[in-house]
Amino acid sequence: MSNNPFTRPPSQDERAAASKVTDSCAFKAGFSGVAGYGIGMVFGLVLSGIEFSSPVDTSASTKQQIKTVFRDMGNKSLSSAKNFAIMAAIYSGSECMIESYRAKNDIYNSIAAGCVTGGTLAAKTGPRGMAMGCAGFAAFSAAIDWYMHKDD
Repeated sequence: MSNNPFTRPPSQDERAAASKVTDSCAFKAGFSGVAGYGIGMVFGLVLSGIEFSSPVDTSASTKQQIKTVFRDMGNKSLSSAKNFAIMAAIYSGSECMIESYRAKNDIYNSIAAGCVTGGTLAAKTGPRGMAMGCAGFAAFSAAIDWYMHKDD
């Protein structure tokens, strides 16, 4: 039997170690952040192609106009990617920690994680803004969770 890790099946110890890593809240939050970054980049790119908020200088050459538009699209995509990454990491990490603490997998984990995420993202707006962020994100999380599990 070969010792090449790419051609042999993993041992029970290797499976257990991999499962321990991938089941950790830190891994789930990090992975969600990376996935959120990628989704946010695509989302930002699509939306920046639709949006016409920054006027193009028509007196500039075509090449300069294209550079300006692409630079603007890149900046908007990067901003959207960062926001999605932060939001996904906070939500996923808090949901995992809440689920681990409660030892239950139900809609209340999503609601609580949504509240934590909304409140955290609105932290700079003060207590009223945090409460509104908490309520809004919790309601959105509840709606999505209900829709995703309505057939269960």
